[in-house]
Amino acid sequence: MDYKRIALLLEDQLKLAAQREEELLKVIADQNEQLNILTAEVKSLNSSILSLEKALLEKNASLEGRQSKVRILGKMVSGKKSEQVSVPDKGTTIIAKVKPSLKERGNNGARRKEYFNLETCHHDIYPDAAEFKVEEGKKIRTTDCIRYEFIPPRFIKHIYHQHYYACKGTVYAGSLPAVPLLNSNYDASFIAGILQLRYIYSMPVERIIKLFAEHGFEMNKATAHGLIKKAAGLFDLVEDVLKETVLSDNYLSMDESYYTVLTSDTNNSSGKSTAKGYIWAALANHLKLVHFFYENGSRSRKVLTGYLREDYRGAIQRNYKIIEKEAYPDAIRLSCFQHCKRKFLNITGNKDAEKIVRIINRLYQNEHRIPPDWTASQILDYRNKYAPPILKELKEELINIKNKKSTLPKSELSKAINYTLNEYDALCNYIRSADYAPDNNAIERLMRYISLSRRNSLFCGSHQGAKRAALIYSLACSCRLNNINSFEYFKDLLTKLIDINPNTDHETIRNLLPHKWQR
Repeated sequence: MDYKRIALLLEDQLKLAAQREEELLKVIADQNEQLNILTAEVKSLNSSILSLEKALLEKNASLEGRQSKVRILGKMVSGKKSEQVSVPDKGTTIIAKVKPSLKERGNNGARRKEYFNLETCHHDIYPDAAEFKVEEGKKIRTTDCIRYEFIPPRFIKHIYHQHYYACKGTVYAGSLPAVPLLNSNYDASFIAGILQLRYIYSMPVERIIKLFAEHGFEMNKATAHGLIKKAAGLFDLVEDVLKETVLSDNYLSMDESYYTVLTSDTNNSSGKSTAKGYIWAALANHLKLVHFFYENGSRSRKVLTGYLREDYRGAIQRNYKIIEKEAYPDAIRLSCFQHCKRKFLNITGNKDAEKIVRIINRLYQNEHRIPPDWTASQILDYRNKYAPPILKELKEELINIKNKKSTLPKSELSKAINYTLNEYDALCNYIRSADYAPDNNAIERLMRYISLSRRNSLFCGSHQGAKRAALIYSLACSCRLNNINSFEYFKDLLTKLIDINPNTDHETIRNLLPHKWQR
């Protein structure tokens, strides 16, 4: 056996093992060095995190201190009870002597309203026990308890004793307060009350006079109708100016609604019959004015063309196709997504209709994300970003569903699709301006006043009665748009119209309209 050869082989293997060991030691050393570097970096990051946490805690403490100050000042301004409160970062004490606090409630922090504008009566309530005497007791504290009293409508009869005197050949008499209607016993407040109940709260005249009778004032139906008729005659002075002002707005919403009207009929034994007449409405979205108008109950195109000027410049929201024709070259027609959506909602249990509704809903979901403080340019940029893809998808889906074999040509689904496709270009126009709305809901909300009156009052007594009602609705609903108390407005307007003659310039009359009226 060659031991020498074996020894050499073993020696070579030992050298190789030593060499590999040396290489492994170098690798381990390199890894240790990298580990040390990573450890140093981790320590540095930990140090940075700790410093950031410390800075954040200090900032939160400072913010809490400022919030506490704001709460203290807010309590002082809003009417908190006299109490001592301390400011955290200075330790000083502030004595807040202000109005009593609003009582806290457990409804998500809601607070009871105090109605500071109400007529207020103060009452002192002392213990009424027989053995108690105020002069012998020691006052501990006083708490406030609020109760609200309702007094039904009051009718006051004013008797003016008008005295006449003769002096140096001339007779002098005391001046009576002016009334809107000549030789009338009813002042502006009485008429304004009837108008508010009739045209804002939709009470028919029969119900109004019943309400008055329950509170001690009896009047007949003819008298109430006469007051409304004569008041509307005074308001005729403002109708032309109202129409002119509404048409000066470059964004109108329009609509019409039917109303039953009594008409003469010689073939009927009573000499009367009923007809369906239409009351039209034009809403000036920027000015917050609405003009209801009535043309003998007609719904024909001539009513619209007679109302709108051919040189009208702006957008009109309604499905009046004539606006897109040459007669109105400078007008833009906007359609209503809610009208289209409603047609698909009426088709129950249809997946294709539900899909269209979901696409339209996505447009509204994006609209609801617009913050209230955005500028017009921000809204317009946002609309032009989110809307085109959805509108494109809507049109493609409408065409796909229409071309399906299962969509019958005379089905409700097919009718809804054809209507929406015909309105598609006008539907897309709302993204052209930040002021435009995707639907006509603004004017439809106002048309509810007509619907309520139609349900409660059944009919207007004549075409002239419907025209008078339209004018008063115009002023009453414009008050609502401008957050004005319609009673105060009608009372003031009737008083001012006493001194205004028919030749008064339009600018003076325009200042009497609700959007410019001031208490």
